[in-house]
Formats: sequence, structure tokens, C-alpha cells
Amino acid sequence: MLKLCAWGVHLYTAMGAVAGLISLDRIARGDFRSAFIAMAVAVFIDSSDGPLARAIRIRDRIPWFDGALLDNIVDYLTYVVAPVFLMLRAGLIGPGRIGELIAGFLILASAYGFCHVEAKTEDNYFRGFPSYWNLVALYLYCLGLPAALNASILIVLGVMVFVPIKYIYPSRTELMRPLTLVLAVIWAIATIGMLPGLPAPNPILLYTSLGFIVYYFVMSFVLHAHPTRVAARRTLGPG
Repeated sequence: MLKLCAWGVHLYTAMGAVAGLISLDRIARGDFRSAFIAMAVAVFIDSSDGPLARAIRIRDRIPWFDGALLDNIVDYLTYVVAPVFLMLRAGLIGPGRIGELIAGFLILASAYGFCHVEAKTEDNYFRGFPSYWNLVALYLYCLGLPAALNASILIVLGVMVFVPIKYIYPSRTELMRPLTLVLAVIWAIATIGMLPGLPAPNPILLYTSLGFIVYYFVMSFVLHAHPTRVAARRTLGPG
């Protein structure tokens, strides 16, 4: 029964790829709102399958099946391929060859990021910008910025994939985790509330959602810039 449950968790993870396929189909049809909803389903699956896998000790139940590899395959589809395709089809990153070149750069940069052996560090951070292109696509789609500015933002973030800065892994990074999780829940509620109103979401929900993104980058840079503070916190322990 436990082995059956473990297979169920793997199937649950793989369903994220189905959500990614649906997203691609909706993008091809020009239904970007439905595409973002499908991506949100994929994010929910990705956020919840890890705790399920750990709770059931999935590696002990099916040691010969690589759940981490499955997770990376699904994530590359849903966090990289689908949103980059959406930005290309929605005209967010410039016309013609320019858009294709930028999209190709993002795809290749993320492939490097996913395959790096320290993409997720031992102390539970992401190494380099963690290819959250689904979120980048959502905010660029909502904000309606000029294509040239979008392209500049995407190129900078694409380069940051290669820069070995540590970024918070929201569910695992120990330092500031309670605050991060509380803000992440608020972000999730605001972001889900935005989706039905696309392409013109409620401004309060949009900027509430963006507030967590600002926190995420600022706190990631702070923690990266002050490794001695992190070491001291671990040495002293709680209090």
C-alpha cells in the first residue's frame, strides 16, 4: 500500500507536465489567461508534491525511480518552456528574430541552471536566478511595459542565472522561513485572485503580489551578502 501511495505521488508530480501541455495549447490559441491558470496549477503541484514525497519516504519505497529528475523535467516545461513561449507569442519580448533570440537565450540559460550540480545548494538555497519565468511572464503581461524594457529585464535575469548568488528556496531556506512562508501565502492568495481579471487584474492584488517579489530579491541579496550573519545564526541557534 505504501509503495502504491509512492507511485501516486510520482503520478501527481507528473501531472504538472499535463498542466504544462494544456498551457502550451492555450498559448497557441491566444488564450493567455487560461495558459496562466494552467501554469498556476503546475506551481501548486510543484509546491505540494515535495512534502508528500518526504512524508511517505518515497525514496525508500521506490529507490530505483528518480523523482528529482521527474520534478526537473516537469519544472523545465512549466517554469521555462511554457512561459517563454507565452512571452514570445504575446509579443512581450520584441518582434521577429529579436524576440526569438531573447527567448532562445532564456531557454539555454535555464538549461544550464537546471543541470548545474549545485542548482540547489546543501544549505537549501537556489544557486543563480531560479528560472521563475512563469512569474516573470505574468508580471510583464500585467504591467504592459514597452517591449524594449521587457527585453532588458529578461536579459538581465537570464544573465543572473549564471551568477552564483544564492536565492531563497521559500519552503526550505531556514533563515527567515516563518516570515517568508507567511508572505508567500499572502502572495499566493493575491496572485490567484489576479488570474480571473487578466489581462487587467485588480491593481491592489497586482502590487500586493509584486511586494513579495521585491521581498524575495532583497532578502536573497541580503542573505547572500552577509554569510557571517548566517553562520552566526546557525552557531547560536534559536534565541
